[in-house]
Amino acid sequence: MAAPDDDLEVELELGLDEPDDDAALRARVAARLGVAVATLAPIEVRRRAIDARRGRVRFHLTIGFAPAAPPPLGAPDPREVAGAPVVIVGGGPAGLFCAYQLARDGIASIVLDRGKPVQARRKDLKGLTRHGVVDPDSNYCFGEGGAGTYSDGKLYTRAHKRGDVRDVIEVLVRNGAPERILVDARPHIGSNKLPQVVTALRERLEACGVEFRFGARVTGLGVEVRDGRREVAGVELADGTTIAARTVVVAAGHSARDVFDWLAAAGVGLAAKSFAMGVRVEHPQPIIDAQQYGRAAGHPRLRAAAYKLVHQSRAPIVGATAAAGAGAATVERGVFSFCMCPGGWIVPASTEPDGLVVNGMSLSRRDSPYANSGLVIGVEVDDVAALGLRGPRAGLEVQRRLEQAAAIAGGGALRAPATRVTDFVRGRGSTTVPDTSYQPGLAAGDVGEVLAATGLALAPRLREALRAWGARMRGYVTDEAVLVGVESRTSSPVRVPRDATTLTSPDLAGLYPAGEGAGYAGGIVSAAMDGVRIARAIARARGA
Repeated sequence: MAAPDDDLEVELELGLDEPDDDAALRARVAARLGVAVATLAPIEVRRRAIDARRGRVRFHLTIGFAPAAPPPLGAPDPREVAGAPVVIVGGGPAGLFCAYQLARDGIASIVLDRGKPVQARRKDLKGLTRHGVVDPDSNYCFGEGGAGTYSDGKLYTRAHKRGDVRDVIEVLVRNGAPERILVDARPHIGSNKLPQVVTALRERLEACGVEFRFGARVTGLGVEVRDGRREVAGVELADGTTIAARTVVVAAGHSARDVFDWLAAAGVGLAAKSFAMGVRVEHPQPIIDAQQYGRAAGHPRLRAAAYKLVHQSRAPIVGATAAAGAGAATVERGVFSFCMCPGGWIVPASTEPDGLVVNGMSLSRRDSPYANSGLVIGVEVDDVAALGLRGPRAGLEVQRRLEQAAAIAGGGALRAPATRVTDFVRGRGSTTVPDTSYQPGLAAGDVGEVLAATGLALAPRLREALRAWGARMRGYVTDEAVLVGVESRTSSPVRVPRDATTLTSPDLAGLYPAGEGAGYAGGIVSAAMDGVRIARAIARARGA
């Protein structure tokens, strides 16, 4: 039997109506290689992507040859843990995968999460969507699995140089995620399936001796001076208890603002970083399908279409410095789509009662009649300084301004301010808005005025980008599309510095900043990979 080496791959292009079962693919591969089908070694699909460019929709497949004895997915498995436990603050992807990698090395850990386990967390999400009630410790951002658990489970990332993406995907499949994510170009689990995967991960770790505590909000760090060096001594919880530890991983998400308070109180340095803010845009999904697939839209083999948009905008700096007479300086900033959810829903992602935040999610089937995406504008440290706000946490204040303005404009109960895209482009508000997936409901008005509450040039930049995108994508700027405010939690505006080699805080030995909240990740996979990196650094430090 022909057995090409493991590195040989064959690229195939298939039309929508061409068969892609094993027999058909084997025949295509054999023909490409010039060998008889009967002599061909077993094949496997390694990557599947849709190419809708040039008006022709095709599937692109990368075919390889299956090894005779493939290694088990997600190997090695975690094993029985022992020794002084590492305390991990945060049970999102960074914290979970940090605990998982530590358990592979037999190192014990205690995972602390301010929120609730998956099932109990569902009730609080209903409180958000149906009653507009925000539990500051249990919501779309806080709780078992972090923000990604109930907001989609997208797994694509550009952070391939930071770790082993395949390992993260295999671990998820090993714990119940669908096998298709191993080959899909843009893998996605869905908010209906990811909670079970997160639960399975936790239960596997618990069986090895890893401890999980929910409703365990950390409020401070213990610090000791040993041999003239400041070292972490443990954590303090909101209920007054303390947990002693010589190694603490802070893997909180990007919305855990209070974490920066107790880090600063413990003498841990913080730094301002760039971030992005804007709105969600929602279209009827058939509009996006027609834009992306053309005449092929509606074909039974095509899932709900996605898109990715980028625009470089130049607009005057708006803020305290410009208002004081510094001149009408202009600066280029990126405007881009973020967390696009085909066949999805817009959901309330608020974590504070006086602020309104929205996000997007979809189920594994992606069968909602709506498509939504964040449309956000890059905000640099200099932009925030132009408002007269300085210091490492100044970006948090800008986020709050936007979120509080949105809450007021929405009128309460988590109703969101909304403007038709056509009205926004014309620089005016709306008196009516289309039907929406956002269950708390929309309040027709002027989203541009809400964005102006930041003092930044967010609305002019977004308006410019929408005009450019509308010229490229027929039907994108339409009365049927609506902007929903606001999308403010794309990433943390604060970074917790760490040593590039040891990954520890330079201000407190034994403290490891990790994941999105610390400014080192953006999404489920990159956060998970950062947690793995931290775990490996801890293992090296312990000589494991």
